[in-house]
Amino acid sequence: MTATPTFVIAGAGLAGAKAAEALRDKDFKGTIILVGSEAHLPYERPPLSKEFLAGKKELGDFTVQSADWYRDHDVDLRLGVTVESVDRAGHAVTLSDGRQEQYDKLLLATGSSSRRPPIPGADAEGVHYLRTVDDAANLLDAFGDGAKLAIVGAGWIGLEVAASARNRGTDVTVVETAELPLLAALGREAAEVFAKLHRDHGVELHLKSEVAEVTTEHGKATGLKLGDGSTVTADAVVVAVGAKPNVELAEQAGLATEAGGVLVDASLKSSDDDVYAVGDIAAAQHPLFGVRIRTEHWANALKQPAVAVAGMLGSPTSYDELPYFFTDQYDLGMEYVGHAPEYARTVFRGDVAGREFTMFWLDGDAHVLAGMNVNVWEGLDDIKALVRARKPVDAAKLADANVALTDLG
Repeated sequence: MTATPTFVIAGAGLAGAKAAEALRDKDFKGTIILVGSEAHLPYERPPLSKEFLAGKKELGDFTVQSADWYRDHDVDLRLGVTVESVDRAGHAVTLSDGRQEQYDKLLLATGSSSRRPPIPGADAEGVHYLRTVDDAANLLDAFGDGAKLAIVGAGWIGLEVAASARNRGTDVTVVETAELPLLAALGREAAEVFAKLHRDHGVELHLKSEVAEVTTEHGKATGLKLGDGSTVTADAVVVAVGAKPNVELAEQAGLATEAGGVLVDASLKSSDDDVYAVGDIAAAQHPLFGVRIRTEHWANALKQPAVAVAGMLGSPTSYDELPYFFTDQYDLGMEYVGHAPEYARTVFRGDVAGREFTMFWLDGDAHVLAGMNVNVWEGLDDIKALVRARKPVDAAKLADANVALTDLG
């Protein structure tokens, strides 16, 4: 490393901003170049489909740091610019404005983009994708009493947009290929809770349905035509069929990637000792589960940068945080922690019908793989302890709200 090292951070979202913070917190005296494609200061994305669309927060409320902070901490923040290519042998990056910068360490925090399925009409006027605050601001114009909104996809973004739209008086129809909303993310038992939640709030769900095309008139979206020939009339359409990790830069650089993620070890180091990756793109080896986990959730963008920075500064540690995500839809607030892509059974504790309960995912040996609190704002640390313990539990006691979770570990 040179006497006055330069660290380049590709991506100025939450993860990139937190990495810059962590470097200065660790008393890094070198140059920090933080490069981001948007014109806005780095901000958090979860509020876009929640509080921002609900009218409860404005951009300034979820901007990570003020412009003064970057100036005062001598962070060279370059907005409206992207890293176009990496020359690993020469330790240099080329930016979209034509400039080249040398680096001693490079952090990739390039995030994700909205998936754009090859549906005819999906690029018409009035078709929305939600990834940036500008996207969210444009989408707000489609909300209001009597307005009709069609949403393609019943994942987290699709359902959060549906809730925000309904709360503003918008008629909402959601079209989903799966049998239930969030089926792949949570499994049948929890998915049924969310299906009922949205039906109870007046959302029309078209499940096990394919979208054949976005119907248009004079170039503007008028709704959807489904695979069975039926139609959904709408004033605007939201396409929310998942996110695509932005790994193009990593692939151009020749880093090891797999299944859409940059392969990193527990310290978040890539196949190049001088390149780290965090956030949506990082397929990180997890010390507890013994597998690579890549998730597109806020918690990784918030917490992974400090671990990556430690490694970049020569004191590697392990990122062993349990996967975590949350959602707010209507009167339902939820926190989930753990990792249960496959499970043997689920256990409920509390009032499921009243949407005030805790749910657990167990493997065949009765180990708790994950837990979810719904409108229960305590006990998350106890759930984490059960997941980390990797010990069998008594399912009957797990379901009994009179038995403390601390007595089951």
